[in-house]
Amino acid sequence: MSCILHIETSTNVCSVAVSEDGANLFCREDFSGPNHAEMLGRYVDEAMTFVDGQGARLDAVAVSCGPGSYTGLRIGVSMAKGICYGRGAKLLAVPTLELLCVPVLLGDGAPEDDALFCPMLDARRMEVYAGVYDRALRPVREVGADVVGPDTYREYLDSHPVYFFGNGAAKCMDTIAHPNAHLISGIDPLARWMSPIAEKRLAEGRTEDVAYFVPFYLKDFVAKTPRRLI
Repeated sequence: MSCILHIETSTNVCSVAVSEDGANLFCREDFSGPNHAEMLGRYVDEAMTFVDGQGARLDAVAVSCGPGSYTGLRIGVSMAKGICYGRGAKLLAVPTLELLCVPVLLGDGAPEDDALFCPMLDARRMEVYAGVYDRALRPVREVGADVVGPDTYREYLDSHPVYFFGNGAAKCMDTIAHPNAHLISGIDPLARWMSPIAEKRLAEGRTEDVAYFVPFYLKDFVAKTPRRLI
């Protein structure tokens, strides 16, 4: 059995959840933010009180690891590390764009078998963080900082239906303007959707070094992304 605390702070939404063997048992969400500095500690305290009240042992802490808000990721990862040190728990990193795909894949009326998924996080103007995934969450195109134009995703749109979602998607649809481009509204990266990815990573032993782990905004994007994006 595995008990995992999930922390998601990559956008303006602050959310915390607790799962056991993939089933969510506890969830707190705040959509009025960004209020991470104020709300995250409160939600984590409530979550840990819940875990202790169940007599459970915390096996791991899963944290959204970016891309996303510099401040939000920093607060979330710092909190996750502190809990891992204090509780002797393992640290799991959940990529934010993969996380955005989970509610789409689990939702009613899931898209076509050959569909591709393009989660987008807003980076101001016509710029987004985006990746392209298949139904197994295998990357068809690696995560990048895109300046969206009519041809940005054409190579995928010409051969597949592509579903765009996340807080950067709506502003891009008129520019993309392709018959295979579909918008799914109302998709946020939330802690309650993290358990499928976190459970898989825990089972595969894909844990992070608590002392040295940093989210994607430092490791992979700072050298090639315009400063205003981070």
